[in-house]
Amino acid sequence: MGLSLEIARIVLPIAIVGGIAIFVILRMKDKYKKGTLGKKKTKSSQILLDSLIPFGMMSGMAVSILLSLFTPFSFLSAIAWGPGIGMFFGYFAYEIYSNNEESYS
Repeated sequence: MGLSLEIARIVLPIAIVGGIAIFVILRMKDKYKKGTLGKKKTKSSQILLDSLIPFGMMSGMAVSILLSLFTPFSFLSAIAWGPGIGMFFGYFAYEIYSNNEESYS
């Protein structure tokens, strides 16, 4: 019983974060095929839009590392959870920012 719980504790974060990554990748692939990826008028706005997902992953990693320093949350779990949750929030930031009035189709 203890071994199966330990295996589940190790594999579960990787499986959940993998599911988040597959969700984001498939949504972006679908948007690309439909031609509905976010487009901005200025180059700096487009660069910001394109970097929201990677920035979300980096900030998620930083927050999870800080969280693991000050709480009993494991550092290895932080490495698994942080970028995945950051990717999820970065994707939603991408969706919100790409639907602003400054964009054009």
